[in-house]
Amino acid sequence: MKLELKPDIEAGLLAQAHARGLSLDAYLDEVLERAASPKKPRPAGRKSLARLFAESPLKGIDLKFERDQDTGRPVKL
Repeated sequence: MKLELKPDIEAGLLAQAHARGLSLDAYLDEVLERAASPKKPRPAGRKSLARLFAESPLKGIDLKFERDQDTGRPVKL
C-alpha cells in the first residue's frame, strides 16, 4: 500500500518513530496494527474511574483536606 502524507505530518510521524528507535515504516506498522485491532472489553465488575467517583459514598460530602504548611528548611547558598 502506498500512502501520500503531507510533509508536516510525515515529519511529525518520523520524529515519533525516531524517538522510539524505529524506522518510519516500522512505526507506521505498529500504529496501524493498534488502530485495526479490536478493543478489549472491560472485565465484568470493573468500572471506569469516572463512574467509581460518581458512585462514591462520599459524593456530595463537603470534605476539606488540609495539611500544615511546610515552611521548608534552611538552605545555605
